[in-house]
Amino acid sequence: MLTFLSWSMIIIFMILIMKKKLTPFSALILIPVIFTLVGSFFGLYSAQVTALKEIANPSILDQILIIGDWTVSGVKKVSTTAVMLLFAILYFSIMLNAGLFDPVTKKMIQFAKGDPVKVLIATAIVSATVSLNGDGTTTTLIVCTAFIPIYKELKLKMMNLGVLLILMNTIMNLLPWGGPTARVISVLGIGEQEILRAVVPGMIVSIIYMIGVAYVLGVRERKRIGIRTLTSEDIEKLTQVTDPNVLALKRPKYVWINAILTIGIVYMLIAGTFPSVFLFLIGTALALVINYHSLKDQKQRIQDNAGDAAQVVILVLGAGIFMGLFTESGMADALALSITNIIPASFGRLWGLIVAILSAPGTFFLSNDAFYYGVLPILAEAGTQYGYTALEIGTASLLGQAFHLLSPLVAFIYLLLNLTGLDMGEWQKESAKWALGIFIIFIAMAAITNSVPLFK
Repeated sequence: MLTFLSWSMIIIFMILIMKKKLTPFSALILIPVIFTLVGSFFGLYSAQVTALKEIANPSILDQILIIGDWTVSGVKKVSTTAVMLLFAILYFSIMLNAGLFDPVTKKMIQFAKGDPVKVLIATAIVSATVSLNGDGTTTTLIVCTAFIPIYKELKLKMMNLGVLLILMNTIMNLLPWGGPTARVISVLGIGEQEILRAVVPGMIVSIIYMIGVAYVLGVRERKRIGIRTLTSEDIEKLTQVTDPNVLALKRPKYVWINAILTIGIVYMLIAGTFPSVFLFLIGTALALVINYHSLKDQKQRIQDNAGDAAQVVILVLGAGIFMGLFTESGMADALALSITNIIPASFGRLWGLIVAILSAPGTFFLSNDAFYYGVLPILAEAGTQYGYTALEIGTASLLGQAFHLLSPLVAFIYLLLNLTGLDMGEWQKESAKWALGIFIIFIAMAAITNSVPLFK
């Protein structure tokens, strides 16, 4: 009965998310609460209640009361991650406001001039740099604003811009403050520094690979249209900020201080010098004080950027409630056991590879919320039966992200397609061809570094 209840909960959760009948936050809260209450009504949690409360004959009221404890327990497990994400998103949003990445964009355009090869390499590098904030919408707006005029001026194919932007954002989205990794951290209780060290090798090689892809595509464009030199006036016109509200937020004289601060935070994050919450909390405070001296400006920066951060944070807290109820009720164990009974024992040694392969269609056809909150816990529980750790399974589940941003379920791709005028089908086909290389690199590097053992 508990297995049936758990499968029903996951299936209904996914259907409601995919059909957009509930927001992810509402589904994360309401679905597990309803199903755990149903389980209480049928007395399915007697063993769990007895173990936790030492109640000899627990009543339905006792079981309902313990659901509250499970909920609080789940929130506590993800609270540190939620705080880290809050300040990480605020920090990078403030740096974007202050114009930290503007010199990088301008230098890349100056470097590119009119050579298609250089323009496409610049597109790739700027896309990767701006993607540090973990927000695809922001990356799309900044990169498209900077490069679409150049592509039109030089008559370059917009398809190349769409492909390079999305795939570089795909790679950088694996940073701990990005959507999928944040979900894995909150669901499996993994340290953000641990998973960062696990995915960084694959990210680095994939970035090099994508710069190589930019070079190949650039050579094709050079053969097609040749090289056209842009004058200094042309470059200045293309990089000039005209919006007075945006211009008022720029702090060009503090760019080196901001750069040193950002590089220092990222280095210490990777090295594990300090907890990430501490780094981004202090970094956000310093970013505000350094760049915006008046209290009014500081409050306005927090107010304007808090919306994006809050959307991520409430989802993480909702995931904590979902996982608290799903795990403590015993549904996760029942579901995992049912899967392990289906899969032949001989496949258990390949579970890391199986999860990696499943994550590709899983994160394409399902939203990140549905896959990581609904499917990953099952895969992780099953993986423990074969000797895999939560970190190994969590890392494996991220490898299929190579294809996720090509999914029609990703909202910001419609902004990209609208700005570039690309057809979705053609763009997906062209992007998927190169995304396959990223997927292979992710799996290969995970195996080489043993972050996801191919065999157990």
